[in-house]
Amino acid sequence: MRALLFIVTLLSVTGLAYGADHCDSAMTQGQLNDCSARAYRDADAQLNTVYKHIMGRLDTQPDRAQHLKSAQRAWVKFRDAECQFVADRTAGGSIQPMVISACLGSLTRARTAQLDRYTQCNEGDVSCPLP
Repeated sequence: MRALLFIVTLLSVTGLAYGADHCDSAMTQGQLNDCSARAYRDADAQLNTVYKHIMGRLDTQPDRAQHLKSAQRAWVKFRDAECQFVADRTAGGSIQPMVISACLGSLTRARTAQLDRYTQCNEGDVSCPLP
């Protein structure tokens, strides 16, 4: 019962059950793992879109673009290490892929929101890294 409550909570928190597709009725761990992985891939695609948009805005500022690239690479290393840590308790279990994907998705959505805020700065906001 506690495992089922954990899975239901995880699904609602991470947005794994989305749309009118098979994720709405996922019942097996394999299906849940697949849905979690798909949600992460969707989040990653959104992150890449925002990142590319920002890099395009920095096209004439190669030093600043390099700084963002370095920050993004460091963030990816952090994200991956953090999610491995989060999933350590499930090591070897069939739920581990879902826990990792849910973590990756959550942190990726947070990073996307952070980068997206950079694209919405007011003119004169010197704390904003984008012109």
